[in-house]
Amino acid sequence: MTTQLSSVQPVSTRTIVPPTPDLLKVAQFLRPYRRWAILAPLAMLLEVAMDLTLPWNVRRIIDQGIAMRDLPFVIQTGALMAVLALIGALGGIGCTYYAIHAAQGFGADLRATLFRKVQALSFGNLDELGVGQLITRLTNDVMQLQEVVAMLLRILVRAPLLMIGGLIMAILTAPQLAFVPLILMVLVVISVALIVRRAYPMYGEAQSRLDTLNTVMQENLAGVRVVKAFVRAAREIERFGKANVALTDQMIRVARITVVTFPLMMLLINAGIVAALWLGGAQVVQRDMQLGQIVAFVNYLQQTLFSLLMVSMLVLQLSRAAASAHRVEELLDSRPDVLDRPQAIADFAPHGRVAFENVTFSYDGHGGEPVLKNINLVAEPGQTVAILGATGAGKSTLVHLIPRFYDVTEGRVTIDGVDVRDVDQGVLRRHIGIALQEAVLFSGTIRDNIRYGRPDATHEEVVEAAKAAQAHDFIMSFPAGYDTIVGQRGVNLSGGQKQRIAIARALLVKPAVLILDDSTSAVDVETEIEIQAALDEMMRTRAHQSRQSRLGTCFVIAQRISTVLNADKIVVLDDGRIVAEGTHSELLAHSSIYRDIYDSQLGDGRVN
Repeated sequence: MTTQLSSVQPVSTRTIVPPTPDLLKVAQFLRPYRRWAILAPLAMLLEVAMDLTLPWNVRRIIDQGIAMRDLPFVIQTGALMAVLALIGALGGIGCTYYAIHAAQGFGADLRATLFRKVQALSFGNLDELGVGQLITRLTNDVMQLQEVVAMLLRILVRAPLLMIGGLIMAILTAPQLAFVPLILMVLVVISVALIVRRAYPMYGEAQSRLDTLNTVMQENLAGVRVVKAFVRAAREIERFGKANVALTDQMIRVARITVVTFPLMMLLINAGIVAALWLGGAQVVQRDMQLGQIVAFVNYLQQTLFSLLMVSMLVLQLSRAAASAHRVEELLDSRPDVLDRPQAIADFAPHGRVAFENVTFSYDGHGGEPVLKNINLVAEPGQTVAILGATGAGKSTLVHLIPRFYDVTEGRVTIDGVDVRDVDQGVLRRHIGIALQEAVLFSGTIRDNIRYGRPDATHEEVVEAAKAAQAHDFIMSFPAGYDTIVGQRGVNLSGGQKQRIAIARALLVKPAVLILDDSTSAVDVETEIEIQAALDEMMRTRAHQSRQSRLGTCFVIAQRISTVLNADKIVVLDDGRIVAEGTHSELLAHSSIYRDIYDSQLGDGRVN
């Protein structure tokens, strides 16, 4: 049986752009750490300088000390080499310290910026990107870039300078053998260029497959109770296994290309050493060169070629980082679908009159199939508007247009006559309380979760909201009461308890518009009726307050018709259109669709 891995589609490798532009854009996050980024190469410069002096002193020991049997010279030069090596070691340690400091700061700032970017994105952007991709980009991709920054700051100076310096010193030491490193360097450059050309697009595909793996894992962990309840662990293991194998196969394909690099470099290095010893040995026999020259030349040749090897490995790492940089830059460049207009209204205190004026909406914009079609609806301040309809009728989509989770395709949504698109998003949403069917709770106490929208709320206000949501009694049944720790995603609470806490959280902000999006689906009928009665009482109380007080408007999406019989207005949606609108008695008299819903649930006065 075939199983789809995920709805996330791998990014085509053909869309990947050359590495340099994206890497340069991401490099701007090093600016706050430029002092460390400058000190690291300078410290490495000291180590390189010391390393380049060692073969030259070895030559002096052989040709001047040993050949002349001058023991004091050998001891003196050896002591000098020890001091130079110690200075070089200190430079290397300093470089590593500064490089890690800069790289860690770079990674932290980049992650923080990406996280802020995710928070700024609209629902449509998040729907398109998916959780798995976002997790990969904020973790694995940033880690790749962080590692390459640390490597660059340590090797970018050391490898090129040691390579160039070693080549110059090799030529100065034995000009007769200068052609050996030059030929080998040409061969190495050609080999690395061919390998990188093959590996770069493959790294991009590997990151895309990691997206898929993370998506499968995230879905499974979030729905682990469903998996166990339906005994589908074997299917999920198979699904994860396919994603895991796909990633493994891709990484093996990359490895088959890149694994050639190190052995090939070592072959060329050893071939160069053999050639130097063969050709140099003949020169020594003919007394055209000294033994110390050959030893020093071989050391410089090794330094040159090993530095070239480091450059080769760095280029491969850059190739992988470039794929990650492209994905990170793609997220950084993402433009939210919902944007504030210039001079958006920041001073907004609505009473709660909500109007949908000829609203049409499609998730794909003007070219997609409309989910809502020509909606005209008005909710007056203080009214409770119930929305009924079959699954997929567009109920949730309708209420999500009020806080601008999405923007309308045609028409407009207004609050107190003001188009919601003209109001600053943050200001708009502070006047709207929403409780969703899937109640999302955060790690912390129950009190913290209820106060999520109003961190400065008093304990008395928290209790009042909890009582209205019929949550106070079960909260107080816990030994710690409101200080009870909520596990990850509310794992230690029932579905109904989580929904009631979510309703209390929405009520605590005292919104001008309250949206309950099927937020009592996990609550029993009696509790649901009590919640609705408490909401009605709160709205009546607010309605009798001073004129300066906002009255509040409530939108209720419910599956059970029994809880919305007393709503001021009941709206029936079907296939994205309003097919009936009125009070319970009016709809019973004039709407066959509403009567069918009513009879199916409350026929003969019984609740099914």
